[in-house]
Amino acid sequence: MKTHIRSNEIPVENVAPGMKRQIMGYQKGIMLVRVDFDKGGIGEVHRHPHQQISYVVSGAFEVEINGIKEILISGDCFVVPPDALHGAVCLEAGTLIDTFSPMREDFLE
Repeated sequence: MKTHIRSNEIPVENVAPGMKRQIMGYQKGIMLVRVDFDKGGIGEVHRHPHQQISYVVSGAFEVEINGIKEILISGDCFVVPPDALHGAVCLEAGTLIDTFSPMREDFLE
């Protein structure tokens, strides 16, 4: 596993229309992922057993967690408990930094 990571050396994956992902780094117990959204990009409502904390680097997002929706902007963050239904709609092009514990092995498949 690399300890010093340069973003220009990491592949960018198109994961959905208007949504690109870069897996910045991970170990068994934690993962950090950069997700870039175009305006209108949708992170569909879903759930997973991982703990998640996401930081809004830029843009504006309508974030839904367990049926509760709020608009978050640059500098805000949200916490997703394990197995909580959650998703996001990008209202203004931007970037999220997602952290997961443990790492999302499904992202590496």
